[in-house]
Formats: sequence, C-alpha cells, structure tokens
Amino acid sequence: MTAQSHALHTLADTLWEAQHQRPFAAVAPIRDAISALEGDALTHAYRVQQINTQRHIDAGARLVGRKIGLTSVAVQAQLGVDQPDFGMLFDHMAFADGEEIPFGRTQQPKVEAEIALVLERDLLHERHTIADLIGAVAYALPAIEVVGSRIANWDIRLADTVADNASSGLFVLGSRPVKLDAFDVVGCGMVMERGGEPVSVGAGAACLGNPLNAAVWLANKMAQVGSPLRAGDVVLTGALGPMAAVKPGDVFSAHIQGLGAVRALFSNETDLVS
Repeated sequence: MTAQSHALHTLADTLWEAQHQRPFAAVAPIRDAISALEGDALTHAYRVQQINTQRHIDAGARLVGRKIGLTSVAVQAQLGVDQPDFGMLFDHMAFADGEEIPFGRTQQPKVEAEIALVLERDLLHERHTIADLIGAVAYALPAIEVVGSRIANWDIRLADTVADNASSGLFVLGSRPVKLDAFDVVGCGMVMERGGEPVSVGAGAACLGNPLNAAVWLANKMAQVGSPLRAGDVVLTGALGPMAAVKPGDVFSAHIQGLGAVRALFSNETDLVS
C-alpha cells in the first residue's frame, strides 16, 4: 500500500469509526487532509467513500440505489462547485412510510423532501438522454431523506460531504407508486410539515430545474465510474426545499403535489443504536 493509499484508508477509518462508535462523537473536517494529498481532491474524496462502501458490502449490506446531493444552485455556490455529488443507499438505510425511526440511527439528523425514482431498466450509457431515463423509470415515490454528518457541527465543504457518503443517513419511501406521466415532475409543489406546522416549502424545479436532470447526471456519472444504475435501483433525486433539523419524537410529513405524502416518525430515544 502506498503512503497516499494508506492516508485515504486512514481517513475512511475515521469516518467509519465515527459512524459506528457509541456514544457518537463527531470528527473534525477532513478536507484539509484530503487537499494535502497529491492529485485531485474530489477523486480522493470519492475514493474514501468507495472504501467505506466496500466495508458495508463486506459486512453484508445490499446496495439498493444512490442519492444525489448538492442539487441546489445556491448550495453549490456556497461550496464552490458546479455539479451535484452522489452517495450510496444500502438496505439498512431504508424505512417505510410511518415506520418508527430510532432517533440514534444517524448523526446530527436533518430531513428533506424528495422525489424518488425506481428503475425497471438498466442505464448503461456514458451519456443518457431524458428519453433514456424516462424509459427506464418504473415509477416515482414521495420520499424523505434523513441526512446525517459525521463531521462536527455540519462544518462541511465538498470533500467532507463526498467522503462521508454525501452526508447520507437514512431514507423513507412512500408506498403509492405513481407513473411519471401522472404528475408534473417540474411544477409539483412540496410542503413538509413537522407536527402539522410547515417547515419547508419547494417545488420540483428546485432540484436542478428538473429532478430528471439530476437523475440523468447521476446515470451518466455512475456509468462513467463503472457502477451503472440497474433495474430495481432507487434514486433519490435531490431536495425540493430547505432541510429541517430533527429532534427526538419529531413527526414529519412531506406532501408532493400529484405524488402523495410520506411520513418520517422519530422515536424519543436519544441513545445511538446499531
């Protein structure tokens, strides 16, 4: 193992241990350590993500899809980037509509409402069209992503979040599938409520102008890195509005026009659980 490879594995160890240690203790940002290495920092950050992805798989996790992050132009500008990022979705991250989520399952949790796409065909080209994507989608579902960060106080920049699996935590899928031609993917309004009070408002257009644009970007990127999207994969296309912080016992409900609603219910337990 080269010195650089050893350094990347050490950074992966830091994030892995932060995710699994009890009690949880956030770690300092790792971006400076990544930037100090020779070569492209973003490539290094994805390598750290890949190391821990393989650890999950080796531990028995099943890869069930991908999430797209940084789909807001404003957030991209804040982090100094001009494209989204991606992270992995595993089976142990999935919750059903209304299923109680142990509060300690992720770190520093926040929620955001999204449109999830479920594929029925592989997407294998290095460059896809919107038509390719539409033809590959079986149906859409309303979703709530529970993002989390192993980095203290959410003090993140691009390298931090990419290495940390795009700040992934958990995700909740609705249970009523809707075909793409049955609702307005771009014009649909979204309201997310906490205990009946609105905490986030947005629309499909808030996600790169069109959530399908984000999905095409992901399909291209995953094919280019040799891990194409496959039939059955879930794609979380990106936030339709601002994130909201989560407290123990919170109940969130996201309503997406034409797509329906999905709920995320958090337990009152504050201890971290496996």
